Formats: sequence, structure tokens, C-alpha cells
Amino acid sequence: MEMRQFGRTGHQVSVIGQGTWFAERGDKATVVAAIQRGLDLGMNHIDTAELYGGGLAEDIVAGAIAGRRQDAFVVSKVHPENASRRGTIAACERSLENLQSDYLDSYLLHWRGRYPLAETIAAFEQLVHEGKILSWGVSNFAVADLEEAWSLAGERGLTSNQVLYHLEDRGIEHDIVPWCEAHNVVVTGYSPFGHGRFPSTSSPGGRVLARIAAAHSATPRQVAMRFLVRRPLLITIPKASTLPHTEDNAGAGDLQLSAAEIAEIDAAFPLGPRPRVAPRLFSPGY
Repeated sequence: MEMRQFGRTGHQVSVIGQGTWFAERGDKATVVAAIQRGLDLGMNHIDTAELYGGGLAEDIVAGAIAGRRQDAFVVSKVHPENASRRGTIAACERSLENLQSDYLDSYLLHWRGRYPLAETIAAFEQLVHEGKILSWGVSNFAVADLEEAWSLAGERGLTSNQVLYHLEDRGIEHDIVPWCEAHNVVVTGYSPFGHGRFPSTSSPGGRVLARIAAAHSATPRQVAMRFLVRRPLLITIPKASTLPHTEDNAGAGDLQLSAAEIAEIDAAFPLGPRPRVAPRLFSPGY
């Protein structure tokens, strides 16, 4: 499994991580076993949030990392409605209790809400000082939001931006990815298969993925994930809920695509024009 440095933190994370959105809808023992298998395969980046199942996803992660906390890079998120200074600290402490852990490797603001960003960042910095989180970042932030966060904390804090990113929605490449690359901020792409919109093998783009996959003895989904992490600061967090699913995801970790293959995928799934209005980066249920 290829590992990359998580921005300025110095921590090494797997280029293919493990998401837990809707994990609580599966059989708990099955999901725990899937995440543990991911850890065995080097997928150390586990992403969760207090929003997911009202803390149930964090409880699942707790079961998966029990006895091997040092093997995992655990990320959780504070809900915007809890993101005041006091509320952020309380939310973090609840997440730590759910996770049965003394610390989070990174803690994110899930998306912007009604509380001033300065309050949330002040809480993040207090949590870092107290050793309850090792780094912090944001999620679903457009460039204007990133600029504000940077102006408030700069290199002291902002390490990552977690955003929607899949082959049918590459809008973040217009300005979010370039901004993050210029500031050494990791871009974590969620929903890499597009919420049920993954290209079928009968579609033109799907045929390109299938042909490239066959050349590497890989799967089309592995090829898609590898394209989505083709740049040094890009990582992705597909959901892992069963052993076969986890093992397929992990197979993308060491897959290498040629420049020609990347160009083929790029042409098959064009970036498209820059949106005139900043897109809504997250789904209503995210």
C-alpha cells in the first residue's frame, strides 16, 4: 500500500483510506472485520464523523481499532451545529469516548455553519494543545472558505480539505486542488464511486476503465481510484463494509497507471467548464 505524508503533520497515511459513511447500516461484526482487514492491508486512514449514525460509526471504528490504535490514522468531524468554541471541544470529547481513544489523528469541521470560523479554529488549537487531536482540517470548503481559514491559522493548523471527488464530478480540480497544492494542504476525496453513478462497462468511459483494468489485472474501480490519487496531495476514502469490498479497494494502493492511461481516463471523463457559481460540495445526507 502506497503511503503519503499527511501535509505538514509528518504522519504517513495510506493513499487509499477507509470511509464509514452509513457503516452503521451494515452488520456491525462484518463492518468491524472489513476495517480490520483494511488495516492488515495497510489502509491505515480511517474516516468517520459524529454525524454518521449519531456516533454509531465511531463506535464501529472503536471495535476495529481496539488493541491496535497505533496502526490507525483516525479522522473524525464536528457537526456545524456543534462548532462553537465550547461545542467543538465537547463534540471532540464525545467522539473520543465513542472511539475509546485518547486522541484523534485529525479533526475536521464537517462543513461551514452559523458559528464564526474563528471560534472553531480556536477550539481546534486548544484541542491540539491538550493533546486530544494531533492536527485539524476542514471539509466541503470552497477556496474562499479555505482562504479565510488560512488567514486565521495559516501554517499553524490547516492540514486537509475533504471534498466530493469522483470521475463524474471533477469540479474541485478547477481551483480547490490548485489552492491546496499551493498551500501543502491534503485533498481527501470522498464518494470516489459517485453515489451509485459509477460508469457501467457499456458506457464509453466504462469501456476505457475496463480496458485499462484488464491490462493491469485490476478492476475498473481500482483504476478509477488510482486516477483520483494521481497527484501527490490527493487521497481517497472509499467506503469499506465487507471483506471483498475492502480487499478490492486495497488493490488500488499499489496500482500504477502510465501517463498515457491517465490521459485516456482524463479524456473519457472530461473536467468540464468552471462552474459559474460555487457548487454545493456535499449531499444533504453527508
